[in-house]
Amino acid sequence: MKFGRTILIVSIIGCVVVLQSWLASQTLGGEPSSSVPAANNPNPAAGGQRLDKLPARGIVKGQTPVQPEPNGPPPKISFEQTINDFGLVAPGSTNTCEFNFKNKGVGILVIKDVSKTCGCTPFTLEKKEYAPGEKGTLKVEYHADRGSGQRNRHLYVFSNDPDNERIELTIKASIAQKVVYEPDKLNYKIKGDDAGVAELTIRSLDEQPFAITKFEATADAVSASFDPNQKAAKLVLKTKIDFQKMGANNNGRIEISVTHPECSSITVPFSVLPRFRVDPPAINLLNAEPGQKIHRELWVLDNYDEDFEIASAASKQDIVKVVEQEKIGNRYKLGIDITPPATKSAARMFMDTLSVTMKDGEKINITCRGFFRRK
Repeated sequence: MKFGRTILIVSIIGCVVVLQSWLASQTLGGEPSSSVPAANNPNPAAGGQRLDKLPARGIVKGQTPVQPEPNGPPPKISFEQTINDFGLVAPGSTNTCEFNFKNKGVGILVIKDVSKTCGCTPFTLEKKEYAPGEKGTLKVEYHADRGSGQRNRHLYVFSNDPDNERIELTIKASIAQKVVYEPDKLNYKIKGDDAGVAELTIRSLDEQPFAITKFEATADAVSASFDPNQKAAKLVLKTKIDFQKMGANNNGRIEISVTHPECSSITVPFSVLPRFRVDPPAINLLNAEPGQKIHRELWVLDNYDEDFEIASAASKQDIVKVVEQEKIGNRYKLGIDITPPATKSAARMFMDTLSVTMKDGEKINITCRGFFRRK
């Protein structure tokens, strides 16, 4: 029995030795095993593809990358500046700037992504991988909006720099019309020596001569004479309004086209100063309860400081009633009672219009809006 066990042990040892010899021969002189992943296979003939032959991905065009080694020496991205201030720019203008950077580390720098934000678009980055000491440039296009004022926009650069995985870049601009006008709003009076007329001054901030080529207004109610061949850094228009074309509308705007190289048009608001005004101009109620009266006071005034008399006041829905009326100088103080209506529906609000008629027949309408308390 002991002899048989000895033979068995010797046989097992021999098999192990043979297996080890075979494995060693495969490692030193044979072909790689097919179980090795293709992406890491250094032999293209065996069906693999080297990592350094993979195409670049993301925001970069046409680069054959050299992949940084895992746990290798770190890169370090450093920008010359992270803020670009365009200063004064025209509305709707396109402005270009550059952010220069350098890899100050000892490893390969990889730009993984550049985020896009409102008004800014990274449109050129020659490549995404940079060797130690290599420089790069990110070109950015900023599109100014049509409004005026200070604007700040931000971009974010993502890289494999372990200390600066995300760097914020800031673009600043002050948007302003190169062509401005005075006054800020045209007010047309219906009475007086200057009734229906107003003067508008248009000038360029940079003293660039320009001409007016088009003049259009709401309801075609405002007109002005101009010579499209006349150029100057400052032009004055005498405008006139047709009240009949405006009808019951007291507000509008004028669109004026100009030939300034950095401003194609300006928009001028205007209004008609009516005979009467109401303070407050409307009645607004919150947390109303059906059937529970609410008292308010209104003032009716003459914008031209003329004497007037109120003949009557009534509402459409009989929700709003004038319960007190007192004349003080050339104005009236009205005491108003509002009785919110009963409702069986899920309505959240109610409305009514109070009409005040003067003795000469002119009428003004005052809107009342109420919101019921939530149950």
